[in-house]
Amino acid sequence: MLAQYRGRPGALIPVLQKVQAIYGWLPPQVIEHVAQGLDVYLSDVLGVVTFYSQFYTTPRGKHTVRVCRGTACHVKGSKQVMDNIEMELKVKPGKMTEDGKFTLEEVNCIGACGIAPVMVVDAKTYGSLTVAAALEAVRSWK
Repeated sequence: MLAQYRGRPGALIPVLQKVQAIYGWLPPQVIEHVAQGLDVYLSDVLGVVTFYSQFYTTPRGKHTVRVCRGTACHVKGSKQVMDNIEMELKVKPGKMTEDGKFTLEEVNCIGACGIAPVMVVDAKTYGSLTVAAALEAVRSWK
C-alpha cells in the first residue's frame, strides 16, 4: 500500500488516517514502517502524528466518549457530567477502560454551545445534558 504513495506530496496524512482506521491507533512500529515505506524522516511523521489531535499513539477503546469542558458547557454543569461518567466507567480522561470498551476524553469545545452541556459518543451528539441523561446515554453504549 505504501509504495503507491511514495513521493506524492501530501500523502502522509491520508496514509496515517488509513493506517489508524485499521489499527485504531498508531503503534510505534507502525509509525516507523510508514516513515520507511514513504521514504520520509521518522521525525517528520512523528511531527504530524503529535501535532494533529486526530491521531492517537495509545490504544483506544471501542467507543470514545468526549465531554465538552468549554465555557458554555462548564457554566451549565459539564464538570458534574464528567465526574459522574468517570465514576460510571471507572476511568480517567485520556484513558481507556480496563475492558477496552471506552476511551474517555475531555475536550475544550465541541462547537455546540447552544445545547450545552454536550457530550459526543463516537459520532452521536448528546446535548442539554443532565447528569442522569449523560449516564443513561453512556449505559446505552455498554
